[in-house]
Amino acid sequence: MIAPEIKKKAEAWMQAPYDEATRKAVADLMAKEDELTEAFYKDLEFGTGGLRGILGVGTNRMNSYTVGMATQGFANYLSAACGKEGWEKRVAVAYDVRHGSAQFALETAKIFAANGFEVYIFTGMRPTPLLSFAVRYKHCCGGVMVTASHNPKEYNGYKAYGADGGQLVSPHDKAVIEEVRKITSYDLVKREGGAGLIHYVDAEIEEAYMQALEALRSPEVSAQARRNVKIVYTPLHGTGMTMVPKALRAWGFEQVCAVPEQMWPDGDFPYAASPNPEEKPAMSAGMALAATLKADIVMATDPDADRIGIGVPDGQGGYRLLNGNQTAALVTDYLLRRSAAKPNRYVVKTIVTTEMLKDMAEAQGARCYDVLTGFKYIAEVLAGQEGKAFFVGGGEESYGYLAADFVRDKDAVMTACVIAEMVAAAVADGKSVMQLLEDTYRRYGLYVQALVSLTKKGRSGSEEIQRMMAGFRENPPACIGAETVCEVRDYAKGFQGLPPADVLQFFTEQGGKVTVRPSGTEPKIKFYFEVKAPWREGCPLAEQEAALNARIDALKAALQL
Repeated sequence: MIAPEIKKKAEAWMQAPYDEATRKAVADLMAKEDELTEAFYKDLEFGTGGLRGILGVGTNRMNSYTVGMATQGFANYLSAACGKEGWEKRVAVAYDVRHGSAQFALETAKIFAANGFEVYIFTGMRPTPLLSFAVRYKHCCGGVMVTASHNPKEYNGYKAYGADGGQLVSPHDKAVIEEVRKITSYDLVKREGGAGLIHYVDAEIEEAYMQALEALRSPEVSAQARRNVKIVYTPLHGTGMTMVPKALRAWGFEQVCAVPEQMWPDGDFPYAASPNPEEKPAMSAGMALAATLKADIVMATDPDADRIGIGVPDGQGGYRLLNGNQTAALVTDYLLRRSAAKPNRYVVKTIVTTEMLKDMAEAQGARCYDVLTGFKYIAEVLAGQEGKAFFVGGGEESYGYLAADFVRDKDAVMTACVIAEMVAAAVADGKSVMQLLEDTYRRYGLYVQALVSLTKKGRSGSEEIQRMMAGFRENPPACIGAETVCEVRDYAKGFQGLPPADVLQFFTEQGGKVTVRPSGTEPKIKFYFEVKAPWREGCPLAEQEAALNARIDALKAALQL
């Protein structure tokens, strides 16, 4: 039987102002109790990162109405903030390849314009980092990127950005959430007016971004070294196709071979087994092409081109996919060595990212900031250090990196160029990428990581995740398998000045680290594992990794994962 409160909410969606197609879709759901309940049992929550959810009708789904209400709340907040801060009422809007993205972006632009904002909206799909850049370049007070990042095709989302070009952080994120919650009806959304306030942008912002990117290019890597590198690239049907090949060519990389079947936009991702470069199936087509061409590196960007995954020759005729921590270590080490002459340097990483970055930074005379999971916290450090210190780079284990502060979100376009340059320098020195990685292990120790991600969908899944976190929090383990826990960090209570977060970390006497964290954007609870050991010269990497993976397996088994 349908709960009365759910039925009441659904019946409201079968009347004006909801359009005929929406009314009919809701009427069809009335005969499907489970589906109706999932669509209406709660409002799609506008969290600290914005909106993300399954496409469809209902208060708990991504559609023009939930997007419109979120936009009105965001507009109300920005209007008040402009009055206090003296900002111009300007916003930038961009969108990715997903179903509904263009429609949601236009709806967002129209609502902002109706609220008196000058709106800069891209003419077509563009990467998330370009939206971040546009906010700063156009002196906007905020921005919106319509994307569900690397989620499956049935999802879409809405990322809200502040005047610094980064996603909203405290206290602004919570203030926006409060304003969004006040929009209890679509009737409160302003949709009329604003003629002449919407401006379509494209070339101007792209050219300015490319000029800023050019300044990051190292003069120490020769033109010939760049021409020698063979790159296989895939955008996985996403926005990376608009800028990554162009940026690589501008940096002198002439041998960029695209995966042809994945080089057109399609929100169904038909020739990409997964739109997430963190997962092996996403890289399979690129790896196959690389093997044929004997490429030096394979790169894949996710649909909104803020994350990047890479594969490299393994020295045995095949290719190896690097995880996000390994890529972060390689990029950070390259950027640290390249910026050795710069004073007052710093690196930023998230708490679930490898501790190797901290060891690396400190060994090379740079400071390392630890922040909560979410690139917005890296951007927050950049804003605080602007004009005071030199930003070397930042990253997170989930394949997001940044190498310059003219963008304030993870940037796969920029990172693709830096990685390609790193490979060119290595090849010119007679080294492979795997040899570069082994060099870092010699200097800092061998770090091995693993991630277990449990999907718990719907209301029951959300409740189960809450119970799991409560259990770990109320009864933290004294030992995890054979490893003795020597420190427990409960970030819900705050830690070293960081804002409270629903994250637990367990450090062991043997040098292990286990992090438990519910995802803020997906119906998942994640377990992050890292163990470390000194490098054993003369012992093959595979053998050393196997020993550390056995330790991780024991940790997993102890947690019944």
